[in-house]
Amino acid sequence: MTRIISATVERWPVAGAFIISRGAKTSVDVVTCLVRDGELSGRGEGTAIYYEGETAEGCAAAINAYDGPLDREVLLETMPRGAARNALDCALWDLEAKKAGSPVWQLAGLEPPAPLSTAFTISLNDPAQMESDARAAAGRGFALLKCKLTGEGDLARIAAVRAGAPQARLIVDANESWHDLDIVGQALALSQLGVEMVEQPIVHGREDRLAGICAPLPLCADESCHTRADLDRLGDFDAVNIKLDKAGGLTEALALAQEARSRGFRIMVGCMLGTSLGIAPAALVAQGADWIDLDGALLLASDREGGLALRDGLLQPGTLWGTGQ
Repeated sequence: MTRIISATVERWPVAGAFIISRGAKTSVDVVTCLVRDGELSGRGEGTAIYYEGETAEGCAAAINAYDGPLDREVLLETMPRGAARNALDCALWDLEAKKAGSPVWQLAGLEPPAPLSTAFTISLNDPAQMESDARAAAGRGFALLKCKLTGEGDLARIAAVRAGAPQARLIVDANESWHDLDIVGQALALSQLGVEMVEQPIVHGREDRLAGICAPLPLCADESCHTRADLDRLGDFDAVNIKLDKAGGLTEALALAQEARSRGFRIMVGCMLGTSLGIAPAALVAQGADWIDLDGALLLASDREGGLALRDGLLQPGTLWGTGQ
């Protein structure tokens, strides 16, 4: 019989600092879930959605307190979305793969995962530092850079990033900071610098702000999109950013990707800060996505053994989760 063995909190240092408009992080706390059936065990990881009030400790407590059926489809009905459900859902996938002796991608009816060209995040900083960071990232082989913005001085920052990485593709994350700005004007100016997409320009919950706006760049919902239930109110967005912690696990994330595509949305797959144990399931959802932003483990000072490796600018599949062995 499958049972929850533990849910614990681990702290992983960031390489330097991860800076967005809401503040800086020098470490990330993740919740790690372990489930077991006989001699076989499965692991999953989640990162608390801090802007919704989640904490790693609260997520661990929620998993340890869960006494419902350990069935992924039942979890969708009995456990709230969020990082706790993500960690438990992914642990169950890992266990199922080991019980079946088959990798998760095969159990899910997916194609074998290929190496991914992931974006690398350029943290919010002064233009000179962002230019230097962009140059360093391009030198490591990253062909797509994701730049954090704040709503003030953004054009100077992106001009500096473009100078540091003239050949790189650029996307930007406004983190809700454009809500009171001229969104069309901001997007037009950034498009002239080669930016190809804007993530979450408006405050989540205020999607009406985009009504009637025809921006020159695709607008992608991040904080505004968690699960399939959100899609009905996102018609003024062009794309959705799927994150396993927001969706509450791989099970919902795969279903969200399928339904979003059927409705004509373009797909971005992103992540919170975390180790490769949390990134590996997202890499399955990211196969064939329009934009991939799975650098959460690459931004840490160290990663778990068997994690996703970066080679020739591509994120290579790891061995620590979902292999069926």
